[in-house]
Amino acid sequence: MTRKPPPPDDPEKKERVIHTRVPESLEAHLRERAQELGMSVSNLVRNVLGHAFGLVGDVVADSHAIARAARGEKQNASTDDVIGWQSITLAKNAVCSQCNAILPKGKPASIGMTERGAVGPIVCASCSQGEDE
Repeated sequence: MTRKPPPPDDPEKKERVIHTRVPESLEAHLRERAQELGMSVSNLVRNVLGHAFGLVGDVVADSHAIARAARGEKQNASTDDVIGWQSITLAKNAVCSQCNAILPKGKPASIGMTERGAVGPIVCASCSQGEDE
C-alpha cells in the first residue's frame, strides 16, 4: 500500500527560491542593511519584494490623483453635495479637492458626507473649516 503525502495546509508556506544577478555594490548594500536590521539578506529581500508591489500601487494612485488635481478635475462629488465634514486620518496620500494641497498618508483630513454617505471630496483641515462658515 502506497501512502500519499498529506496535502499542505497552506500552499503559500511552500516557498520557492528565486535566483537573480545583482551588481556587487547592491549585494554589499543588502548585506550591510540586513546586518543593521539584524536579519538575513534573504529575509530582507523577501520583505522588500513583498512590500514593493503595494508601494508601487500607492504611488500610481497618488500620481493619478495629483494629475487630476493639477488639471482642475473634481473628485466624485462636489462640495455642493456635502452636508457635513467627517475628520479622518489618511491611509494613503491624497490631494485636497479645494486647494490642491498634497495631503500625506497618516495626516488628518476631512471627507465630505453626502446624503449617500462618505462619498464626498477629501479636503485639508483648513478647507473643511472654511466650508463651515
